[in-house]
Amino acid sequence: MNTGMKISAFAAALAATFGTAYGVGKGVGPVVAAEERPAERHDTPHGEEEHETPATPHGEHDKAAARRAPGGLQISEGGHTLALQPSALAAGTPGELRFRITDAHGRPVTAYEREHGKELHLVLASRDLTVYRHLHPVRGADGTWSTPVELPEAGDYRAFADFTPAGGEALTLGADLAVSGAYRPAALPAAGRVAEVDGYRVELAGAPAPGRASELTLRVSRGGRPVTDLQPYLGAYGHLVALRAGDLAYLHVHPHEGPAGPEVSFTATAPSAGAYRLFLDFKHDGKVRTAAFTVHAH
Repeated sequence: MNTGMKISAFAAALAATFGTAYGVGKGVGPVVAAEERPAERHDTPHGEEEHETPATPHGEHDKAAARRAPGGLQISEGGHTLALQPSALAAGTPGELRFRITDAHGRPVTAYEREHGKELHLVLASRDLTVYRHLHPVRGADGTWSTPVELPEAGDYRAFADFTPAGGEALTLGADLAVSGAYRPAALPAAGRVAEVDGYRVELAGAPAPGRASELTLRVSRGGRPVTDLQPYLGAYGHLVALRAGDLAYLHVHPHEGPAGPEVSFTATAPSAGAYRLFLDFKHDGKVRTAAFTVHAH
């Protein structure tokens, strides 16, 4: 690993290839989201999502995703492009990320289907998979999305936009993003079945399998006692994102319908054998937390 490598201070590189998979773990802070500010054209009144009832996750979004290759590998797909606007992001410093989704004619998209309470989900992950953020930016009338962001480490990141254009199919587009500062890439965290975050213990049972569906179950406890009163977050008791080590192929998986803990279960199919980072977002006591695991599909 090189020390002291500098990443340019003005970089929001757009790239054509990138990856899909699963991830989150110890050392990753709570999700920093702009979801308290409703985006324009949202139909849900401000604050309503706090009281929503988890919905059955087997919707059109999941069916469409299952028919395609892993998301996030391309900056353009289905006539749509993720266009990051120049952003001067520095490690440990508050900044703003802005971008547009454009159509085949280069026009900004302003009409979206709402998926899990939002028009668009934005995930940022460092290329070494040690930093992860699940954000919900605000869309302006001109189609420009924006969100405040502060990333703790310098280096190369991948931005994933997960959305469904009105009348279209679900897409996940990916683009590269650089954060300036002293770059010290870390090794992929060791594989494990337990993650600790803010006093919570999350245990993972099961593992993704290449080319076939497998069940993953995550059990949440605190202070040695099971948590049975998880709160709905974006219409579910948990959200799981997987990122494949190397190319960061992206897979967003939604949970099975079930009680409010202590277990949240998912069905997922890994696109290939290899190492994956799994990130579970869950909400309890009014706060969203993220637990992360490294697993191997084989």
